[in-house]
Amino acid sequence: MTARGTAAELIRKKRDGGLLSDAAISELVAGIVDGSVTDPQIAAFAMAVFFRGMTRAECASLTRAMTRSGTVLDWPNAGGPILDKHSTGGVGDKVSLILAPVVAACGGLVPMISGRGLGHTGGTLDKLSSIPGYDVAPDLMRFRAAVSEAGCAIVGQTADLAPADRRLYAIRDVTATVDSIPLITASILSKKLAAGLDALVMDVKVGSGAFATSLEAAIDLTQSLLAVAQGAGLRASALLTDMGQVLGHHVGNALEMREAIDVLTGGRRDVRLHTVTSALTSELLVLGGLARDGVAAAAAVEKALGSGAAAERFARMVTALGGPTDIVECPDRHLARAPIELAAVPDVAGVLARVDARALGLIVVELGGGRRRVEDSIDPAVGLAEVCGVGEVVDRDRPIAIVHARSAADAEAAAIRLREAVTVGDEPGAASASPVLRRMAI
Repeated sequence: MTARGTAAELIRKKRDGGLLSDAAISELVAGIVDGSVTDPQIAAFAMAVFFRGMTRAECASLTRAMTRSGTVLDWPNAGGPILDKHSTGGVGDKVSLILAPVVAACGGLVPMISGRGLGHTGGTLDKLSSIPGYDVAPDLMRFRAAVSEAGCAIVGQTADLAPADRRLYAIRDVTATVDSIPLITASILSKKLAAGLDALVMDVKVGSGAFATSLEAAIDLTQSLLAVAQGAGLRASALLTDMGQVLGHHVGNALEMREAIDVLTGGRRDVRLHTVTSALTSELLVLGGLARDGVAAAAAVEKALGSGAAAERFARMVTALGGPTDIVECPDRHLARAPIELAAVPDVAGVLARVDARALGLIVVELGGGRRRVEDSIDPAVGLAEVCGVGEVVDRDRPIAIVHARSAADAEAAAIRLREAVTVGDEPGAASASPVLRRMAI
């Protein structure tokens, strides 16, 4: 039987609820890499898994096969623990851009294999691609050199690292199969295992802007991630964090890059963003043996940010990967800005009682800041700035957000959808609860 015919039989078996052997999964993954399994077959496989699921053993087998589909890195004479963090995706989530240089400043090495946006969520690589010249897909030699030079490098899957996941990841984005726990687990961990990590912290988002919209779904996903990581011998823990509203002030690639640089250089901090970033970074420093406990780790995070050491690491990373040498000092010189800015004022003045984070993410996609299809290009300049959160007062002088768009028509349409995505009440805002909901580990 041909590879294509074998793939069809495997898809049929999973479609009908059957269990896939290690050998069958390995054969499928090999076909994804060598091209003998077609895009429609990959889409059909993803849809079958979406509806039928996978056992924990099948998910572990898929993860191992995708990890082995390319080079698995090692880091001899690294001089520090190899650490990383992964987020399941959110709206306005620029934590990785801050966390990686902070960990590097604290003595860790962070070879972060990241991804582009999926569905309504923004991707770390798309944010970094807003920096002119930044190479998000370097060869392994340049990747290793950047980690050595800066202590951190945030890149995408190269041709060498987890190539099966790179192809599957792109197809999931446009086939409504993103939010499948087995596929999410295999995608995340295959990249991380290929990077040769000592420890990993995971940020599992919960809420309207996350793939896991309920706490129960987030716990299921986290248990899957931790179990497969443990089976692979990787030290890991996870924080469940709130994605019921935007994380930070801005949504959109260049806008979020500006905000991350602002945090690194001691500018304005969004409280929720800083809380999540500090908690995840502290967790990783303890996992990696760079801090004795959470209190010491949190102090190390503040020192790395306050001293400018983290900003310096970020600047070195950008330069090592082809970006401008003055991105930290002069971000506005390099980051695109949309020609139209429109304040989206509420229909009535009051207090924001609800924000549909997913709807805000989709607004950015409609503006051109995300993808509907694999081949879509992204406009780095568009997005939503100064987004208000739950409990904040909004009126004509304090808009819900500032729309950054390519045309006046796009801006007006986005403002209308933005007003529909929030609920304005007349009660005073309550103090926001901590966005860190729970810690999980095995």
